[in-house]
Amino acid sequence: MSRHRARLLAFSLALVLWCSAGPVLAQGPAPASLATGIDAMLTAAFPPDQPGAAVIVVKDGKVLFRKAYGLASLELGVRLQPDMVFRLGSVTKQFTAAAIMMLAEEGKLSLQDPIEKHLADYPTQGHVITIEHLLTHTSGIQSYTDIPGWMTTGKIVQDMSVSELVDGFKKEPMQFAPGTQYRYNNSAYVLLGAIIEKVSGQTYEQFIGERIFKPLGMKSALYGSNAPIIPNRAQGYTAGPNGPVNARYLSMTQPYSAGSLVASVDDLAAWDAALYTEKLLKRQSLDRMWTAYTLQDGKSTDYGYGWAISNLRRRRTVEHGGGIFGFVTYGLRLPEDRVYVALLCNTDRPKASPGYLAKRIAALVIGKPFPEPVAITLDTKALGRYTGVYEIDKATTRTVVVEDGKLFTQRSGGSRLEARPRSETEFFYENSLTWLQFVVDANGRATEMLVYPDGRDDPERAVRVSDTVETRQAARVDPALYEVYAGEYELAPGFILTVTREGDRLMTQATGQSKVEIFPSSETEFFLKVVDARISFVKGPDGTVDQLILHQGGRDVPGKRRR
Repeated sequence: MSRHRARLLAFSLALVLWCSAGPVLAQGPAPASLATGIDAMLTAAFPPDQPGAAVIVVKDGKVLFRKAYGLASLELGVRLQPDMVFRLGSVTKQFTAAAIMMLAEEGKLSLQDPIEKHLADYPTQGHVITIEHLLTHTSGIQSYTDIPGWMTTGKIVQDMSVSELVDGFKKEPMQFAPGTQYRYNNSAYVLLGAIIEKVSGQTYEQFIGERIFKPLGMKSALYGSNAPIIPNRAQGYTAGPNGPVNARYLSMTQPYSAGSLVASVDDLAAWDAALYTEKLLKRQSLDRMWTAYTLQDGKSTDYGYGWAISNLRRRRTVEHGGGIFGFVTYGLRLPEDRVYVALLCNTDRPKASPGYLAKRIAALVIGKPFPEPVAITLDTKALGRYTGVYEIDKATTRTVVVEDGKLFTQRSGGSRLEARPRSETEFFYENSLTWLQFVVDANGRATEMLVYPDGRDDPERAVRVSDTVETRQAARVDPALYEVYAGEYELAPGFILTVTREGDRLMTQATGQSKVEIFPSSETEFFLKVVDARISFVKGPDGTVDQLILHQGGRDVPGKRRR
């Protein structure tokens, strides 16, 4: 989700001009067993009285399966239909990348151009940042959606021009030298949109509409906006304390070229069909987009230009997901099998993610379905053999702990997740294709952890470097002290961390997020269990607590106490 921001302007009149254009995909009914399997999977994931999803499955240019589940409007009881329109979120990025490649083929830019060649006033802080760095999320620029408070405060309702949006992040410190790391970056794709406008002389909306949507007959696809009515659009929802609620408002001037587009599954199928031709781009350009970028140290990023590059059941995949308030989406291509699956949800908190479902569907289509994992029971002693720290690289580890007869894993900086046993050495996560295997020696001691992320064939290896985990034990402090810390702390304009005492517990709640308990390691230092984070309370000269510091993800974010 996420990685899921972009920007939207008006695009309504073009629909009238496009109604008869473009290729038509042949209809080809799926074998009964395949259709039954897909339908059963999606019926279980999307109850009929809840927000749902539309799905399309294509093989060899024929639509094998096309159906919708759940409700488009809970208020009106309107059922979702497969031709309805959804916000795409970051699936937008592949269209932005294609637009850049079209301009490159026309000789209007080079992927190795420093970005200041086209954006003269952008401060590169002494670095050479190329267009290719933007495409591959390796620029080192601060992603504006990761700036504390940006997506969780009143800032998100503000309409912004492209230049105003860029001004919001361009003075942020660089995160790393270009080309040395991969870090998903919405700012980079905003800058690509600005470059498209500068080089083409058209707005992003005009370019995408006239150069991609119209010639491909993507009849419902639009550059979304705040103002016009979007015909046939599904309402977006999120999870509330007592069930679904309407998604929070987001000014669609902010997602822009990183996540602004709207479309139906039929539009995405037409887009996929065009990628087997040279109607928009030459094969050489497409192949380049689908080649993972290599960092300066020789490591692959598993990301090309606007697409993630992976594998599924020994097949190469080109894929991308999206998330924006009220919607999560996924598009998955298996080029060698000519299989495409698009799944669009009108809730940002579905029971099962669209990526997980799309991959399971694709595996069914190619005749290599994922087995349904069945949990077995292992006693605490058996689970305890795996407790320890496993090193992925010098900066990243996975820890394994056992609590209340359950095994939990946690990657550095990530959330703690329960892994359920399916055999003595193999574990899986609920509603996920990720699974892990412990490698044991002749004495039965675990020496290594192999993690197969998201259905991939090749594991991430982590060597066991410690048999024990330095678990943070809650210190004993007088709960009366919590009264001193209770209050509101501003981490960013409009982004508030509220601290409250509830009996003998100290709770925190960030703007727009759930309430979470924190545990004392000293009278001023506290830690979270659900994520890898700490909080320090800081006393002022008069002895009163006037700020806290949130330590998470390598950042120390101060929050001043509001009086």
